[in-house]
Amino acid sequence: MTFGFAPPPSADSVSRVGRMLQPAEWAAAGIPLLRNPREVVTGLHSRHLPTPSTVVVAVLDPDERLTASASFVRRTAAVDGWDFRNALLAQLRRVIPHDLRRRTPIRTAVLLYCREGESRWTDEDGAWMWGLRDACTLHGLRCGAYITLTRDGWRVLGEGRGGRRPHSASLPTELDVAIEGDGDPKALPRPHLGARTALSHSAAV
Repeated sequence: MTFGFAPPPSADSVSRVGRMLQPAEWAAAGIPLLRNPREVVTGLHSRHLPTPSTVVVAVLDPDERLTASASFVRRTAAVDGWDFRNALLAQLRRVIPHDLRRRTPIRTAVLLYCREGESRWTDEDGAWMWGLRDACTLHGLRCGAYITLTRDGWRVLGEGRGGRRPHSASLPTELDVAIEGDGDPKALPRPHLGARTALSHSAAV
């Protein structure tokens, strides 16, 4: 019988583990609660129609109205908060100026991630949380809610709030979204989330 020891983890793997937040860390971070999470989720879904692997990052003003948003598809298999942070920061820079000159952030960024699997927390969620928090710091924003969209519905991780609709397979017509002849979705009455500027980008992460 041969005994051996597993090789020590590389510096890169150790750093990757450090670039994610555990549920307890996220809960202790003082993330502001959404006043109406269902409206936020429904508004972002009707605007971006996410499918699994789609990430939607949105910026809300102090009244929880949408200021800007962007969506992109995650294509890399690596789970690393550093890469996620860079992807989120790139999208934020495209859709809204930074608020770094403000002493206190007044706008809040939230992240909606449509993915396969169960709605419970995963290491990937922890990496997205780390990435969102860091991107917000570098763009002068408050770090807001992290929301998953799965087959089970939507869930605000760390808050225990969620619902069955929309979910990762929701169709536009299920959520009062009309598809025009050119294929563009138009919300029928759109909640107050439909605000000044909402841009959608497609990118690989």
